[in-house]
Order: sequence, then structure tokens, then C-alpha cells
Amino acid sequence: LSQIMTPDAVHVSPGNNQLSAEYKGQDEVFGYYGKLGELTDGTFKVEVESVRAEGDDKVITRHRNLGQRGGKNLDVMETLTFTIQGGKVSSIVEAPDDQQAIDDFLG
Repeated sequence: LSQIMTPDAVHVSPGNNQLSAEYKGQDEVFGYYGKLGELTDGTFKVEVESVRAEGDDKVITRHRNLGQRGGKNLDVMETLTFTIQGGKVSSIVEAPDDQQAIDDFLG
């Protein structure tokens, strides 16, 4: 991932849960991904449903978030908006279809 992201990439995870934040820089972004894996005992995965370009600097994906945690299951559709600068991802913004389900799942 470090090869396709700018060093100062930002990942925005909305909501009201322990992972809701704006992660700045590759170290924080990769730490977020690691924490997501830890909290779900490695069960978190995404199933990509669609990818489309929007102009010269945006890519929009739709995918399903899946995982288990403490007897709870997560199954939520989400849109990610990637901003591209200089051929690399500079920003990722999450927009879940059901933010409350993610907040309940991640606590």
C-alpha cells in the first residue's frame, strides 16, 4: 500500500465508535487498518461490488464490509471515495450505508 499512497495520505472514518477519526499519514492509516483487523480477530474483509472513475482525480468504490466481533456480525454496504494526486491515493473517505450498524459493531 505504501507504493500507491502518498506519504501524507488521509483516511476518514466517520461515526461515533472507537475507530472514528481522520487518520493522517501512512503510519496512522496503516495503524487504522491494523486496529480494524485486531478488533475483528482478523475476520474483517471487504467484497468489492463496483469501481468507477469520476473525472481525472476520483475513484468511487462500492463494497460490502463483513466481520465478526464479540458475537456480533457486521454486514454493511459502503462507498469509498479515493482522491488521486500524482498517480497515488491522497485521500480516502468512507460513507457507510448504515453508520449506526458500524458504530454498534465497533463500540
